[in-house]
Amino acid sequence: MPWRYAPRHFEFLTYQNEVCHAQCFGWSECSAKQVYSFAGCEVCRVLWWQADIEAPLIKPISELARKLGYDFKDLSLCELALTHRSCGKKNNERLEFLGDSILNFIIAEALYARFPQAREGQMSRLRALLVKGETLAEIARELGLGDYLRLGSGELKSGGYRRDSILADAVEAVIGAIYTDSDLETVRPFVLRWYQERLEKLDLNETIKDSKTRLQEFLQSRRLALPDYELLKVEGEAHDQTFYIRCHVETMAQTTDGTGSSRRQAEQEAARLALELLQVKK
Repeated sequence: MPWRYAPRHFEFLTYQNEVCHAQCFGWSECSAKQVYSFAGCEVCRVLWWQADIEAPLIKPISELARKLGYDFKDLSLCELALTHRSCGKKNNERLEFLGDSILNFIIAEALYARFPQAREGQMSRLRALLVKGETLAEIARELGLGDYLRLGSGELKSGGYRRDSILADAVEAVIGAIYTDSDLETVRPFVLRWYQERLEKLDLNETIKDSKTRLQEFLQSRRLALPDYELLKVEGEAHDQTFYIRCHVETMAQTTDGTGSSRRQAEQEAARLALELLQVKK
């Protein structure tokens, strides 16, 4: 297995002591003499998988800590927060579990203070909007977490560093890591800073219910049968599946099909298309 990397210098990939990869330009000749910095290019990640090597952290964890503005007393917590379960038993799942609860509390507290007249149901829907996977994945991309993720060979091959679910879990795990390294008062301002713009844009008068809820309420208000979601098929390996869902609505002759990386996501897409056919306004 000729391809190798220096354990503590993740920026360069070499072949027989000569640099063989140019940053984001694909392969160069093995005789290349110029050194190019590696900044998360997909080619390198695929190379690690082809060589059946467990990829190291793409960029130094200390760099992420500086970017976050938090000085970890125990930097290994941050490293653990970015280690996916595909790497082995020592992974970020426990920190993710902890971070999920802390995130929900901080966002609930912020909504309670921001909307003193809001009802419980309104605040619950707002919180669900803010802590859902898609929102967390957006925050992960804003922080550039994908460049620091540690993934096993299978996830590297499938581009796991781009997947919403992995990115969302990493955000929660980082929150859990900061909390474990410090306390609630320390982690709170970090979460609120990441969510500041989103919190400021919230409006209680806007409809924020998801498509499945809106479709169900629309049908119930007209005393119609609830929609039926049929799983058509599932494609792909366990770590990279695509779900195909068909939505049947009693009053519609036409069905709608949705796809997604999870069954829930596919059902939401099918429901959204059904709402469009029914011309239900937001």
